[in-house]
Amino acid sequence: MSDWEIWAVIGVLALATAATRSSFWLVGHHITIPKRVHEVLRYAPGCALAAIIAPDLLVNGGGQLHIGLSNPKLLAGAAAVAFYLVRRNMLQTIVFGMLVFTVLRVFHVFGAGG
Repeated sequence: MSDWEIWAVIGVLALATAATRSSFWLVGHHITIPKRVHEVLRYAPGCALAAIIAPDLLVNGGGQLHIGLSNPKLLAGAAAVAFYLVRRNMLQTIVFGMLVFTVLRVFHVFGAGG
């Protein structure tokens, strides 16, 4: 690809991104979302977050399902969930979960499986 083709692709992608993101501002007030759809969309961020986090916690580096006590990410995630249920503070939960994960990794609790 030549330089002008690369810049043309970047420009087209920028226009496509701007068009899709600004479409809600430009025509959003003309579209009415049914109440049921609006209620269901409340759960979209949580579902997206679960779809990102669950595979990282449950799948090992080889792409195999890894559920057990030898999975440091799963144990740290469970500890973080328990911590959040008690404290209800997201920043503290993130710090606590990463601390648990780091401690488990540093002390080689998992042997070759981690």
